[in-house]
Amino acid sequence: MKIYEYKGFPNPARVRIALAEKGLFDDVEFVQVDVTAGEHLTPEFLAKNPSAAVPVLELADGTHISESTAITEYLDHFAGDPELTGKTPKERAVISMMQRKVEAGLLDAVGFYFHVGTDGLGSDIESYRNDAWGARQKETAVKTMHWMDGILADQAYLAGDQFTVADITAMAGFAFADFVSLDIPETCAHLQDWRTRVSARPSAAQAA
Repeated sequence: MKIYEYKGFPNPARVRIALAEKGLFDDVEFVQVDVTAGEHLTPEFLAKNPSAAVPVLELADGTHISESTAITEYLDHFAGDPELTGKTPKERAVISMMQRKVEAGLLDAVGFYFHVGTDGLGSDIESYRNDAWGARQKETAVKTMHWMDGILADQAYLAGDQFTVADITAMAGFAFADFVSLDIPETCAHLQDWRTRVSARPSAAQAA
């Protein structure tokens, strides 16, 4: 398997954490795509992912799988324990729900703030600026952090008592938030504790 990525970006980090959790990290060849230089916009890369986004998983038969959630789901089914996307229908539904809420409310919100509310990757890459929408997305990210804190007051992880893809998405979201200097509110003690615990997992070291 090959992973086309830009190391250090949040979505590639999600896949890296999943690979490490599943014990598959050494089974993958990483191919760097320099997004800051526009390599994701070349015809060669667009043939792999017309959305012009990393990461992309390339299988031995030439199949290309983009979208981090699709890649992590493939990896979860490719290998055994631990299960990151759930075993029972209920588990799968709850994990999928929580993953999407965290993705939209934290990771995507921070991303929108960065790309349209700041200089982002620079004028050569970023073609649109909307400070008001960026500020709104920043508010959404903070609101989501408070919501996550409430969830974590009653359970160890975002989708229950086990570490899942919902936590992986949140880890990437907070790494992105660190980059844009958006801190977890001081009042979110449960969220702070969760972050300390997940950051100590061996897989976290593979994200950067």
